[in-house]
Amino acid sequence: MTTEIKVPVLPESVADATVATWHVQVGDSVTRDQVLVEIETDKVVLEVPATSDGVITAINEAEGATVLGDQVIGVLSEGEATAAPAKTEAAAPAASSGGETLEILVPVLPESVADATVATWHAAEGDAVTRDQVLVEIETDKVVLEVPATADGVMGKIIHAEGDTVLGQQKIGELVAGASAVAAAPAQASESDEASGDGIASPSVRRLMTEKGLSEADVKGTGKGGRITKEDVEAATKPAAAAPTSAPTAAAPAAEQGERSQKRVPMTRLRKTIANRLLEAKNSTAMLTTFNEVNMKPIMDLRKQYKDVFEKTHDTRLGFMSFYVKAVTEALKRFPAVNASIDGDDIVYHNYFDISIAVSTPRGLVTPVLRDSDQLSMAGIEQGIRDLAIKGRDGKLTMDDMQGGNFTITNGGVFGSLLSTPIINLPQTAILGMHKIQDRPMAVDGKVEILPMMYLALSYDHRLIDGKESVGFLVTIKELLEDPTRLLLDI
Repeated sequence: MTTEIKVPVLPESVADATVATWHVQVGDSVTRDQVLVEIETDKVVLEVPATSDGVITAINEAEGATVLGDQVIGVLSEGEATAAPAKTEAAAPAASSGGETLEILVPVLPESVADATVATWHAAEGDAVTRDQVLVEIETDKVVLEVPATADGVMGKIIHAEGDTVLGQQKIGELVAGASAVAAAPAQASESDEASGDGIASPSVRRLMTEKGLSEADVKGTGKGGRITKEDVEAATKPAAAAPTSAPTAAAPAAEQGERSQKRVPMTRLRKTIANRLLEAKNSTAMLTTFNEVNMKPIMDLRKQYKDVFEKTHDTRLGFMSFYVKAVTEALKRFPAVNASIDGDDIVYHNYFDISIAVSTPRGLVTPVLRDSDQLSMAGIEQGIRDLAIKGRDGKLTMDDMQGGNFTITNGGVFGSLLSTPIINLPQTAILGMHKIQDRPMAVDGKVEILPMMYLALSYDHRLIDGKESVGFLVTIKELLEDPTRLLLDI
């Protein structure tokens, strides 16, 4: 009996999709729940698994083709694999080497995330792995998910290479539990000899070869069983270095061109999301920025006086961000419109205070949320921001950490920015930019004093927040920071 391979039902806001990656070819034998193909939308990557054991008999839509929901893109014939005896024989040694074949699946994606991208494989086919070892990182537009090994064994087939778009619970690889790398090597080698090169290079190496414009025939493999390594690819891209020195005139132009080389890499999913959201904020809001400056000497003196005893008491450093968050929270209480958002023709006023903190990570700028800031002490705020920063640095932020937030604080001063106009973090209506603290001459009681001053910038949506409210909000923050005692006295 034949079964149609169909595109999954697409989300309501998605009109069409693209065939991203076929993990099988016509004639390949497959097992139930094995991922056959990945379908990429503008939001998520969907995996299409096999509904039964069988053989792929037709592929109707090639990679890169645009498809619709429920469209037939291939055919699976149920039953024993008879179309590809060579592959079956190649797989036999691996099975006999001991161990059960386990599927490596994409984790369940958050509700608002349609698909994800295979970011990095930390294991190649044939590598020995241990239980709980991270095999692959899956990147969504907000967080990076790690997929650990569920048992000791050997990496089997990698179905989805780095850069492929995948869906939640989609099969992206196989793990042979209990097998050894030595026992699995013959199966890997025989499969690489018969297949058209899929086994002689790992997915990351194949991707590098594609970027370099090389085919497998152009690269000589020096790894085990003739496998191609990244070093082999790099060596193949430097023919000029291995050329005889008897032709200096021919080598000179190549060296000169090498100084003007360029590298093209695809944008990460997070970077694309950031770009789209920033552009949307610029185009869909009446954004305006107002400025002020604050004398940071009182806070700096207070911090210098109590930072040691504060750290000893609460086991966390006393920074400036806790003062900023406290001042913003108090100002939001006094100006409810700044703590609101626009939803269609309605204004939604929030009676809670969740502050998004802009954090720079290796993957890009993210804004995890510090929740219920009005109920946190100074130590609680410092600890909460520290935890978010560490999770952002290590790629451990979850969807719960990222969702929500009524107001954003971004501190470009840590990078030396003196003044900027931050962009609103939708669907919020305002964002506060902090900047570098710099000594400047200021007039105080008719005298010139050198004071540590910092510029404040408040970008707001003028559709909801009027000039009076925006200026009053910013002046309130200024007054609270210049006299931090008011934060304690609630005045």
